[in-house]
Amino acid sequence: MRNLVQKFVRNESGATAIEYGLIAGLIAVVIIGAVSAVGTGISAKFNAVSANLS
Repeated sequence: MRNLVQKFVRNESGATAIEYGLIAGLIAVVIIGAVSAVGTGISAKFNAVSANLS
């Protein structure tokens, strides 16, 4: 029983999976922010073109 507990404490594969999940989440947040900023800029440009055409 003691060996089983020691192996469980030393096992870091779960921690690695959590770290990868956090990294993936952070990357997703950065991508969403960048796409949102670019989308806002493009929308402003299209509105300006539309106003000039009218």
